[in-house]
Amino acid sequence: MVSIRFYLYIVLRVVLITLSSLGFAFCFDREFYLFSCLFLLLLVVQVLLFIRYINYTNRKLSNFLNGIENEDFTLHFPEEDLIKPFKSLNQSLNKVNGLIHELHLKKQAQEQFYHEILKQANIGIFAYNESGHIIYSNPTVETLLNYRPLNHIKQLRQIDEKLYSLFDNLKPFEQKLFQLTNEREKKQLSIKSSTISINKENLFLVTIQDINKELDEKEADSWIKLIKVLTHEIMNSIAPITSISESILKYYKIQNKLISIGEIEEIHIINTAKGLEIIGEQGDNLMSFVRSYRTLLSVPAPEKEIVHAKTLLDNLFLLINPNSPDIKIDIEIFPENLAFFIDKKQITQVLINLGKNALQSLNNQENGIIKISAGIDSSDKKFIIVADNGPGITPEILEEVFVPFFTTKNTGTGIGLSLSKQIMRLHEGTIKVHSIPNTETSFILNFLNN
Repeated sequence: MVSIRFYLYIVLRVVLITLSSLGFAFCFDREFYLFSCLFLLLLVVQVLLFIRYINYTNRKLSNFLNGIENEDFTLHFPEEDLIKPFKSLNQSLNKVNGLIHELHLKKQAQEQFYHEILKQANIGIFAYNESGHIIYSNPTVETLLNYRPLNHIKQLRQIDEKLYSLFDNLKPFEQKLFQLTNEREKKQLSIKSSTISINKENLFLVTIQDINKELDEKEADSWIKLIKVLTHEIMNSIAPITSISESILKYYKIQNKLISIGEIEEIHIINTAKGLEIIGEQGDNLMSFVRSYRTLLSVPAPEKEIVHAKTLLDNLFLLINPNSPDIKIDIEIFPENLAFFIDKKQITQVLINLGKNALQSLNNQENGIIKISAGIDSSDKKFIIVADNGPGITPEILEEVFVPFFTTKNTGTGIGLSLSKQIMRLHEGTIKVHSIPNTETSFILNFLNN
């Protein structure tokens, strides 16, 4: 309906302009100069009105778009327009203006909501661009670093030169630990970086968290577990020594008085010799335990070299091959030219320990399979996995397997897995375990910076 009226109005204007032109031409040809001037004036007025009418929509749209650009939503077009064809247009523009205003208010409310969340977060969050200018930082960052205001990462030099160096070399999706020391306290900071792109600008998003409390709790928990194991192992060795010593002493005392040499019987001497042998054995066990503890504490720094995965795992196969028809060992390497920058002896020691543990778990089990795989995961980190389909590890024991001297076996010192964890830590890697009882148990070696 609006378009029909618009076209009719255009046609009417064109017809009037045409008639005015013909009138002007006729009067000018007949030398009616007065009427010619009147028709010319009428023609000019009609042309100007026609142009104004054509530009009416453009002016409205221009004012509307300028208002949106300047976030001015107070603009209102009269819905009872003198030019009837534009009444519907004004109504539509007012409706769109209202919708955009509503979306703008929702966006502002959402931004304020997110800003308040970041403000209340107990994790420091800040973003900076490629030139180092800090675009945003929440109050927690300034509290953790004890510096405000933060406008550029170069200000970190005034806090700690090493902290600035860490940020200057921090790669996307990399996580670092940093100990920040000031006059009052020490803070153990966990720093993690990622990248985002906003308005075609690359920004670095960094989170900073003080993990002192978590580390203290973890350390306390580790000490409790270690003390329990140490107490158990030491008591197992000392209790027989104490018991046998008391029994032997009874042979040579009556009512707390030593007996004479003549009262000593041959059976007492025999039992004493046996008791001393047992005490010696328990003493040797205790010394072996102490030596194991010393081994755990004195792992040398790795002497790294490039080692091809095929060479590493082929050697492992020869070292742990059980020669048993009931146990099969599968090795998978992808890509085939995969190589690690490691201490070959130390990592081989770790893999032998994991391989032998897998073999022991498959004792007396038919169709046992040990699968050893090496590769690169989705985050470009290299890994080695040793998995078996044995009985698995129960959830209760799973939490204890890396505790020094913890073991469920009748033989062994219980330091194998804790030693493996120490070796992986020196290689800037991790060792993790996943187990589904009676299905599969996997030990995963992740080499984070290889």
